[in-house]
Amino acid sequence: MIFRADSTGLFHAGDQAFPCAIGRGGFAPAAAKREGDGVSPIGVWPLRSLLYRPDRGPAPATALSVRAITPQDGWCDDPTHRDYNRLVQRPFSASHEVLWREDGLYDLVVVLGHNDDPPVSPLGSAIFLHLAKPDYAPTEGCIALSRPDLERVLAQAQPGDALQIGPD
Repeated sequence: MIFRADSTGLFHAGDQAFPCAIGRGGFAPAAAKREGDGVSPIGVWPLRSLLYRPDRGPAPATALSVRAITPQDGWCDDPTHRDYNRLVQRPFSASHEVLWREDGLYDLVVVLGHNDDPPVSPLGSAIFLHLAKPDYAPTEGCIALSRPDLERVLAQAQPGDALQIGPD
């Protein structure tokens, strides 16, 4: 299945549509994406795996590969580092995102196959499908859904499925 997120702030899963948050910079072609620009990259990105925070609930039902995160998990966002756009263990000397967040946005994180095979500096890192803020405020380039909606998507998701990010 190809899930789809569009510029109207809707996430399409089969015949269902859910509100979603997109990058604060809107959409841009993947080749124009740059680290830190807040842009959601246009393209079709495989759903690689689900990361979840086990102290905030069990892993949702999904056929995707699932991994519990720990307080030591991070994601390298330093374009000059050899682990750019990769899961890393903290403490970590280079710039990185902390996956064990207090705001709950990364309690469920679907890793998308954007700029990962192999990562190319500085075409963007940590493009995820994750939980949205209650007001669906823009993300740093990710796509974000409410927890109930993301759990519905995960229940449908199969290995080989992808997310199409595009203007319409």
